[in-house]
Amino acid sequence: MSTVEIAEMTSASNPLDIIELVVQGEEWPFDRSAEDELNISINGSWSDYHVTFNWREELEALHMGCAFDLKVPQEKRQEIYALLAMLNEQLWIGHYDLWSEEGIVLFRHGLIMNGGAMPTPEQIEALLRISIEACERYYPAFQFVLWAGKTAVEAVAACAFEAQGNA
Repeated sequence: MSTVEIAEMTSASNPLDIIELVVQGEEWPFDRSAEDELNISINGSWSDYHVTFNWREELEALHMGCAFDLKVPQEKRQEIYALLAMLNEQLWIGHYDLWSEEGIVLFRHGLIMNGGAMPTPEQIEALLRISIEACERYYPAFQFVLWAGKTAVEAVAACAFEAQGNA
């Protein structure tokens, strides 16, 4: 990272400015739709992920939502809610949620930035990495419930193993 970029980050008053620099370094497509919102597209193995960062200055809070490329029909919502609860029990950072109006599953996390604190590029990189890893790991569980008609218990069991190495 250049001296100019570091100077820009230390003088930033909006955490989205720092996130924008990190995203540019990764060469991900993004859109700064407003002063307090940044939208990013990230290609995953299972899906394209739509990441949105929102900055609420009055709360001194940074919110990140990572939405999947799938919609939950009304008749599957009870089982998806059960799946969300089971998956959230396994997470240390962030949580899954369902935006009921749109039927969209997303992974969410928030950072409190009180007293003028700014996130470091390393924190943003870690937050994005953790979010995408969580989405990639459990995306098949959502597919099992939505398209294979499995229960939440069956879907979690199918995704509980961790592959080692490459075939």
